[in-house]
Amino acid sequence: MNYNLILPLIIVVAMLWFMSRQQKKMKNQQQTMQNSLAKGAEVVTIGGLHAVVDNVNREAKTVDLDAEGVILTFELSAIRTIKPAAATTTDNQETKTSVEDLKPTDTKITSDDQKDQDK
Repeated sequence: MNYNLILPLIIVVAMLWFMSRQQKKMKNQQQTMQNSLAKGAEVVTIGGLHAVVDNVNREAKTVDLDAEGVILTFELSAIRTIKPAAATTTDNQETKTSVEDLKPTDTKITSDDQKDQDK
């Protein structure tokens, strides 16, 4: 037998096996994401549209997205990612400013401080 022919054949078969394994993992991950899609979830489509899920139709494999009041219908496969809910709530809390944050502090200015401010 010619070993020069067997080695490249083994390499090609191994590459095909690894590529099919990776594709299967990605397909399972996307299927899991599509199954977990529910109303109110924030998503990003493959086109880069950021929207909120309004309705999911599993029989027709479509999803209605609310993008600032405009309802758009997409295929389920057009959803790239689902934004985590925890990240959106913490971002909103950090940007809120309360009235106490805007009040001046009650520090008394001493004569030395006044002289420093005058300079």
